[in-house]
Amino acid sequence: MAVGSEDKIVPFYFVKKNSLSKLKKHWASGIGSFNKEHILSHRTKRFDIKEDDIDKINVKCLSFNSLVEKYKIKSIDKLMLDVEGAEYEILKSINYDNILIKNIIFEKKHFDGPFKEGDKLNEIKHLLTKKNYNLIDLDEENIQAEKKL
Repeated sequence: MAVGSEDKIVPFYFVKKNSLSKLKKHWASGIGSFNKEHILSHRTKRFDIKEDDIDKINVKCLSFNSLVEKYKIKSIDKLMLDVEGAEYEILKSINYDNILIKNIIFEKKHFDGPFKEGDKLNEIKHLLTKKNYNLIDLDEENIQAEKKL
């Protein structure tokens, strides 16, 4: 099960187990994305990954709002998102009027494509500010949105 922007079955791409020793990056086992190109884009920045190093499975995806409804969640103290490029879709899809999320920490470096920030990031910053959040750059990669209570 995965969390995304809508309820549906989606392809999920990840680094093959037998490619890990060749890539010589222990953390590569933790890279996965709904977008195969997102993983392949790491080849210029981090390691020499190729098309045949990636595998795919289909996973059931539940929207954030469906997850909240299914488990009757009324508030969240801290929501942390590092979902390899899917942050924009998830944050945009949340119905902020139906749930109190006190703190949201999310990776910003892939908002407008791999290792790119731009209009989509600005759109989410505007949305969160409008929903009464203070935005704090934690570092080069992450933002914290703290709800003004």
